Amino acid sequence: MANIITVTNVLGAMATNCYMAVNTDTRETVIIDPAAKADFIIKRCKEQQYKVVGILLTHGHFDHIGALAGLKAEYPVAKVYAGKEEADVLHNSAVNMSIDFPPEISTDADIYVDDGEVLKLLGTDIKCIHVPGHTKGGICFYFEENKILFSGDTLFEMSVGRSDFPTGSWEDLLENINGKLLTLPEDVIVYSGHGGKTSIGREKMMNPFFADL
Repeated sequence: MANIITVTNVLGAMATNCYMAVNTDTRETVIIDPAAKADFIIKRCKEQQYKVVGILLTHGHFDHIGALAGLKAEYPVAKVYAGKEEADVLHNSAVNMSIDFPPEISTDADIYVDDGEVLKLLGTDIKCIHVPGHTKGGICFYFEENKILFSGDTLFEMSVGRSDFPTGSWEDLLENINGKLLTLPEDVIVYSGHGGKTSIGREKMMNPFFADL
């Protein structure tokens, strides 16, 4: 099993969690949700001798992709992955809301993934779980061997994401969290797009949106 650690950087005006998942043996790294400050992220990778092999986008909102252009320029070989249904959000500054929080962003992923697709990065398998609701193409990335889930703005500690943004759906959000995330093993650690980490078991027991189910 690959030894994966998670490095957290809180970046940007919305205090977004930008994560680096690092294989400590190879120093290979994937960046999850490059929120802002590309120069800071690049500097940290160089200082730690991280080899960036991929960029994973849980969804396309401006506060999760602000540093994407800078990282793509610095690491052109590292593919950018996003959910198959998320292209419209990434392309459209009104939908990703960067039109209201300049600079406007219109960008693209290199690879759009399907629900259940498995990425082979960092010497491990990363399962892509399509969880629409916050956006229509939101993806959670599940490192099954290491019992780590990067949930973006879908599931938070004791809360869930908003559904009142473009392409959001409250019904889809709750249905998919309950059916696709809370069915994972209870000891899976959840790293959310904002705030602190939690676990699937804790959310099943204490999250007010699901505790009575």
